Amino acid sequence: MRPQIPPLYAILDPEQIKNRPPEKVSRALLEGGVKMLQLRAKTLLPREFLKLARETRALTREYACRLIVNDRADIALASEADGVHLGQDDLPLVAARELMGEKIIGISTHDIAQARAAERHGADYIGFGPIYGTATKDTGYSARGLDSLRRVRQAVRLPIVAIGGINENNVTEVWRTGADAAAIISDILGAEDLTSKAGRILAQYRRR
Repeated sequence: MRPQIPPLYAILDPEQIKNRPPEKVSRALLEGGVKMLQLRAKTLLPREFLKLARETRALTREYACRLIVNDRADIALASEADGVHLGQDDLPLVAARELMGEKIIGISTHDIAQARAAERHGADYIGFGPIYGTATKDTGYSARGLDSLRRVRQAVRLPIVAIGGINENNVTEVWRTGADAAAIISDILGAEDLTSKAGRILAQYRRR
């Protein structure tokens, strides 16, 4: 059975939190109601990434929040995370499934063909984007827009996490277009009060 993906898919990226301690940022997001948190740490050494993943895993357990590790299946397993999120150039999905077993595997996709391939090979959910473009990651892909999101929604039955340029002001239209969840990075991590920001976004979902 595929996991239910909560409407706000938060991402903790040490490069985006300025001088704030990761533990403080994670706790603020969790206090705001986040129930799925991805840990992305592209510039950390593996041992540093693992240490942060284990610390974040302990914290997310306190709040009954799922933890997804970006890119690294080995670190996801070693930290007892709930799953891993892989890009198109990362470990192939079939190989990742052999390692991860029943744990959650998400796949980044950018078009219908990639989305269908992820579904066919057993992904639990897909990321799709960038919807509006993004300043936090060089994806190599242009903004896909809501029309593309709508077409992908019609093409697959997997849960869809929309990503790329999504913020408090446009997230409702992303949900209404068919995304099960919205991954929001800059708009949340750049907020002065992360707990209030996450809470307001989740309140929008309840009112949509």
